Amino acid sequence: MLEVGSMVPKLSLPDQNGKVHNIEAYKGQWIIIYFYPKDLTPGCTTEACNFQETLPDFNSIDAVIFGISKDSVNKHKKFADKYNLQFGLLSDENDTVCEQFGIWQKKSMYGKEYMGIVRTTFLINPEGKIAKVYPKVDVKKHHTEILNDLKELK
Repeated sequence: MLEVGSMVPKLSLPDQNGKVHNIEAYKGQWIIIYFYPKDLTPGCTTEACNFQETLPDFNSIDAVIFGISKDSVNKHKKFADKYNLQFGLLSDENDTVCEQFGIWQKKSMYGKEYMGIVRTTFLINPEGKIAKVYPKVDVKKHHTEILNDLKELK
């Protein structure tokens, strides 16, 4: 997994509307990239809706939010439309970015092992370096933790 101080890998992924986002275009801003397992599931919905609820607070301090999962652009569109999400949900169907960030890992459920996204968030500073990593987040209060950290770091 990428660590604090690491430069963010170059990434270019489509969002729920098909618009491709290149991370380098956001240099000069704080960037929150949160990796989540699957659209339209309870934990992922809670996390996304909490980010949406506090989006004006993040916007007021010039921070950009992106959620990334392996779901398709079409599935992201359904998710964003259903919950009126106004930030980018990026599609990493080939696991490229997930692997670069080190969050595509072996997991287990009910004794069965499989590869999957480990819910993790990265706070990236305006220079493109990772300022903070949030592994194994609590989806109910994660957004406020990041917002508070951002206010302190700015």
